[in-house]
Amino acid sequence: MNHQRNAQGFILVIACLLVTASVVMAQEPEKSPIKIGGAIGVNLLYGDYDGLRGEGVGDVRLDVFRLNADLDYQNVIGRVEYRWYEGYNMFHTAWLGYDWGSSGTLKAGIVRVPFGPTAYGVSSSYFFDQHYYVGLVDDMDLGFRWSGVFDKLALDAAYYPSSEFQTYGGSLESSRYAYDVVRRTTDDENGFEEQHQFNLRAIYALEGGTEVGASLQYGLLQGTNVGDDDSNDHYALSGHMKNAFGKFTLYSQLTYYVYNITDDTPWGNGDLIPMGAYDYAALTASEGVVPALSLRYNGVDASGVSWLDSVTPYVEWSSILKSADGFNDSTLVMVGAAWTIYGALYMYSDLAFSDGNYWIGSDGDFGANANNDWNWRINFNFRYYF
Repeated sequence: MNHQRNAQGFILVIACLLVTASVVMAQEPEKSPIKIGGAIGVNLLYGDYDGLRGEGVGDVRLDVFRLNADLDYQNVIGRVEYRWYEGYNMFHTAWLGYDWGSSGTLKAGIVRVPFGPTAYGVSSSYFFDQHYYVGLVDDMDLGFRWSGVFDKLALDAAYYPSSEFQTYGGSLESSRYAYDVVRRTTDDENGFEEQHQFNLRAIYALEGGTEVGASLQYGLLQGTNVGDDDSNDHYALSGHMKNAFGKFTLYSQLTYYVYNITDDTPWGNGDLIPMGAYDYAALTASEGVVPALSLRYNGVDASGVSWLDSVTPYVEWSSILKSADGFNDSTLVMVGAAWTIYGALYMYSDLAFSDGNYWIGSDGDFGANANNDWNWRINFNFRYYF
């Protein structure tokens, strides 16, 4: 656990530096390089499965409370974001960096992994697409990332000694924002930890708003109580594209991923691997293909509505096509819209269908998905930013 304590110390240093800079340079607030902000979110939800259906219009639940600080002083940049959920909390982001202008930027700390066509994959929805649930969208890990743009070519290169650390929660290692390979608690600690991960991404801009790109990821896995195999590793290969036509934008992505682990595991084979986030860990298919599509419409005219700044409808589809015999695929279909109201209130309105997603269904999962039942959920997420 030494690397975990070192990581926590590193992040605390970053947080202290940002807070100190905020105090020192607050003499001229209008020119301060530190910006403090945050958000609070609430979910209104209704579904056709046990544990969700509420009285009347449905269940109302606190989603998240977060605080963040951004630093932009000459060429030094940084960001810290901390999030509180019901019963657990964690660092979302915590990094310091340097901006070399035309030579790119370097960031160090808990920083987003470069993978996919955007920071959030193909998705515009509250739930993301199925890439997120196998650790390949909006993933924050502990390490170093360089990014640069050279004419029409955007490049990213990153190295992560480990995933982000457990902050506060009831699980062994799953109190984290993004899905990672973790150890879980059954009778004993067992599972894996991500180590020495490398990422490369290239995106090239063509005429007419089209972008084509590729993402590569490779890393090692350190096992606990899972046999004596030292050859555990993982990798993912992805091709992705953005196509703009008229007022429509289509994002597409196709990814092959594998967590290559020993068959000598407490759960009986190497076709499943524990992954965790939001203070909960469960078994996920260790190999598969993930196709994803997201079509959004950017042409809604909101000028005639005083309280509405913008609305972006979208339709999305993604699936985890699992390699193991006998495993059912896990598909997610989303119809929804993103709304901006009075410049500070943001809302997702989503109708979600899935036959294998923990958050849309009481029995579906990202592993064997034995029942293969379809469930639906209506979700309104309201977020106020300050």
